[in-house]
Amino acid sequence: MKIITWNCNMAFRKKWTKIIELKPDILVIQECENESKYKAKELIPNYNQFLWFGENSNKGLAVISFNEYKVSFKKSHNPDFKYIVPINLSYKKKKIDLYIIWAMPYPNSTSKSYIGQIWNAINYYPLQSKKDTILIGDWNSNAQWDKLRQKGNHSTSVNKLEKLDIFSLYHQLKKEEPGAETEPTLYLLKNPKKPYHIDYCFASKRLLNKNTTIEVGKFEEWISSSDHMPVVISDLG
Repeated sequence: MKIITWNCNMAFRKKWTKIIELKPDILVIQECENESKYKAKELIPNYNQFLWFGENSNKGLAVISFNEYKVSFKKSHNPDFKYIVPINLSYKKKKIDLYIIWAMPYPNSTSKSYIGQIWNAINYYPLQSKKDTILIGDWNSNAQWDKLRQKGNHSTSVNKLEKLDIFSLYHQLKKEEPGAETEPTLYLLKNPKKPYHIDYCFASKRLLNKNTTIEVGKFEEWISSSDHMPVVISDLG
């Protein structure tokens, strides 16, 4: 399976051609329009499902499936966690619990904003080491900012997942420490002098194999489209 997460910085209907060239099986897109906003000629061809979640039809969270892969919403979504949406992912006889993520501010609550949402979600949803699980998207978080939160910060969230045998693929495959990433996934306001690593794919360790790879898009190739770089995981599952 090739799964890609990308915060497209809105107007995905004008940008999808480039990401489709990477031949994904699953796309997770933040700041994406609702499917109803697309004209026929703007709509991605040959996809299976286009699931969208959000409050603003111009700017939401989408998961799009291709090839033999199928996705559907789980009924268990807790709106208190906003844009952390549980999805059923299946292909052939395999089933995976997929959580698509766009960590956002929460009105009048620091503890429920950004990484706080993720911390609360992973303590609420029935994550298990026996289940194949993927959590992927724009976390808006990094271990560098741990001191800003006494509880439920980036590192405590990572540690919680690791106890369930769910690991950050970037750190597993690139052999880099959290907070010391060398490949940015965000250039704030498209400024090359403001690089951050805030987009992740966490997955059950047994979904990895010797051919699994993770790549972060390059600044010069993607900055004209978005301040976020796509994160591309190949041969997963």
